[in-house]
Amino acid sequence: MGRKPAGRLGYLIDPTDLVRASTCDAGQSLEPLTIALADASATTRVGSAIASELRAGMVVTLEGDLGAGKTTLVRGALRALGVEGAIKSPTFALVEHYPLSSIYFYHIDFYRFAESAEWETSGLADCFRADSVCFVEWPERVAGMLPPADLSLALSFASTDGAGRTLAVRANSESGERCVSAIAAAFSYPQLPD
Repeated sequence: MGRKPAGRLGYLIDPTDLVRASTCDAGQSLEPLTIALADASATTRVGSAIASELRAGMVVTLEGDLGAGKTTLVRGALRALGVEGAIKSPTFALVEHYPLSSIYFYHIDFYRFAESAEWETSGLADCFRADSVCFVEWPERVAGMLPPADLSLALSFASTDGAGRTLAVRANSESGERCVSAIAAAFSYPQLPD
């Protein structure tokens, strides 16, 4: 799937409807794809869906409040890639590393960073390499320091009782576009047009 031409339509998706979003001019990202996730298994399914589209050098950012499901989504990707055993949040360790056969997979959490200057002393810049995939929680804590994200994911609570989540997905590169198409297919929605 190549770069989309000017005038391409994006989609906003919810569980009951498919609505065309605004047109996209070349070089601009589409409106985010929005999906309602009923439970943790749906969040895991998102991670599983994008796993086969992950390529070395990719950066995936994850935004959302504590408990929104960021680590659950990453766990889905890692399970689909064959990782067994404990997959935990890197909140206290800052980074969890999973060496896979073809890439290094880093799950990084900047929640504990009080200021973006901590990026300089953390050594975490070394994780962002051509042979790695980095999933980054709380990217806003190091604003301007991260390499550009290929895929941006934002999870929010769908209701005040904590049931369900809403996922907004934005592709920022061709690799990100492949991930968006994989998510749309996993939820049986039409894929983005070529």
